[in-house]
Amino acid sequence: MIKSNYDKTPYIDLGKENIWSGWEAIIRELQKQAGRLGTTHKVIVIETYTGVLDNEVLNEFHKLPHDKFISTKKLFKSEKEIEAMTFPDVTDDEIFGYMTRLNMQDFFDPYLLEQQQKEIATGKEGTVIIYGHGASLLAEKPDLLIYLDMPRLRIQQRMRKNLVHGLGVDDSTLRFTFQYKRGFFVDWRVCDRLKQRLFDKIDFVLDTTLPGNPKMIESSVMLNGFEKTVTRPFRVAPFFEPGPWGGQWMREVCDIDGDEPNYAWCFDCVPEENSLLYKISGVLFELPSINLVFTQSTKLLGEPVESRFGKEFPIRFDFLDTMDGGNLSFQVHPTTQYIREAFGMHYTQDESYYLLDAGDDATVYLGLKNGIDPQEMLDDLREAREGKKDFDVEKFANKWPAKKHDHFLIPNGTCHCSGKNSMVLEISSTPYIFTFKLWDWGRLGLDGRPRPINIEHGKNVINWSRDTDYTRANLINHIEEIANGDGWKEERTGLNENEFIETRRHWFTKKVAHKTNQSVNVLNLEGREAIVESPNGAFEPFIVHYAETFIVPSQVKDYTIRPYGESEGKEVATIKAYIRFKS
Repeated sequence: MIKSNYDKTPYIDLGKENIWSGWEAIIRELQKQAGRLGTTHKVIVIETYTGVLDNEVLNEFHKLPHDKFISTKKLFKSEKEIEAMTFPDVTDDEIFGYMTRLNMQDFFDPYLLEQQQKEIATGKEGTVIIYGHGASLLAEKPDLLIYLDMPRLRIQQRMRKNLVHGLGVDDSTLRFTFQYKRGFFVDWRVCDRLKQRLFDKIDFVLDTTLPGNPKMIESSVMLNGFEKTVTRPFRVAPFFEPGPWGGQWMREVCDIDGDEPNYAWCFDCVPEENSLLYKISGVLFELPSINLVFTQSTKLLGEPVESRFGKEFPIRFDFLDTMDGGNLSFQVHPTTQYIREAFGMHYTQDESYYLLDAGDDATVYLGLKNGIDPQEMLDDLREAREGKKDFDVEKFANKWPAKKHDHFLIPNGTCHCSGKNSMVLEISSTPYIFTFKLWDWGRLGLDGRPRPINIEHGKNVINWSRDTDYTRANLINHIEEIANGDGWKEERTGLNENEFIETRRHWFTKKVAHKTNQSVNVLNLEGREAIVESPNGAFEPFIVHYAETFIVPSQVKDYTIRPYGESEGKEVATIKAYIRFKS
């Protein structure tokens, strides 16, 4: 085995800037800042995202000199009222809800909020500290605004350990799926709406992702870091997760030294959930990568992409590892109309499987067989769900052999799953939880419980015309050479004409030129090492390694990639995705 060169902690170096590490240094600096305000009546706001460990943080902030300490949780509506208010969005389904239209103010008791706002606004003397979700709503112009942020993947880690609770409700004892659903459909949307209004008002930002090891920077350092990030290629911090079908490929190739039995997923480009790492005066500082999308959407995404998707990152790259593992669940994704009407999303999860690696017996289940009876298949699925029999997938679905470099296209409504002994780079649009599992091979999840099956949702979106003939003609290895030059060639590999993502593969032994063409580009490297460079020196050379996913912001416009280091003189490849615009 060649030693792994996969970088699990990619960072952007911001050089020497002010950073405070540890609670003692942070509280001392905030106390110094409060002392410089020069007013007898001071209002310090500490706004928090969900997932912050309140017990640790509150103990420390109480050490700041104050005359009154207000916790916003005491101003919220009752838990019963909040549960009733959010039920239309949370629903009683274990997996799916509806994208909320609620705002932070909706969670407060109107009378208590108004009374507290008046009391703070008319205060004459003393220091008031306001802490918690929605703290910034209590003071229109605070003297000091501190924001405690939290990446969603870190929140999920804490949910699994029952360490955190939902917005205004204590759901910490519920199963992870219920906690995650509330976060995804309600809490994170509410917190994000408020956060986007605060970026130009924040004074200090805290990273409390590592318990007992907080770090603080000035907001200007964060915003300048975002400005720098969109001028160059970059990576978000990858995140690895086990699963009931997980494999062993990533453990070796990505050099994961964890003690999990397998690794099923790697989220290496899901900006809604991943983190961005910045090195500041030699210290790593972690922030949600979605903040970059919120603050730099035009430069990052490109104006046409932003116009279509707003402040959302529409392309998702992740790994699905079934090497020495099992089959994924047999599944289908919703149509655009269904996801909009049922869940409040404005675009759906179209995707594809690109095979980074494959065993000799690797397969992909894709499309349904010619002439099957839809009702018979649905009846068999329901009987299998009830444990009356196993579902015979091969009776109804096509099973295609899969080899390294194959590309299988999966537009919404197409039944599919990857088989065992595959290493899939999943290239998809971003609404990533909307998978309707039809059959899960009769196995249990890692929590020992049956994984939820969604036949009733699935039957509403299955495209029964995606049969053997259609799949063979339209969805497997639609690869055509587009261009070539000295030491390189470019191929179009997908996606399907119904999908808005375009993918291009470049094979090269020499430098190859790329253009972003008014869209963010997302790429993955097949080869030991390559270097990304600016033709005019606009950014520092950027080195990438085997299987690493990287992002090139739209405003970069022109860049080149060539083999580097151990790969010099050898053929390597990149698979690139961007948003396709039809004339």
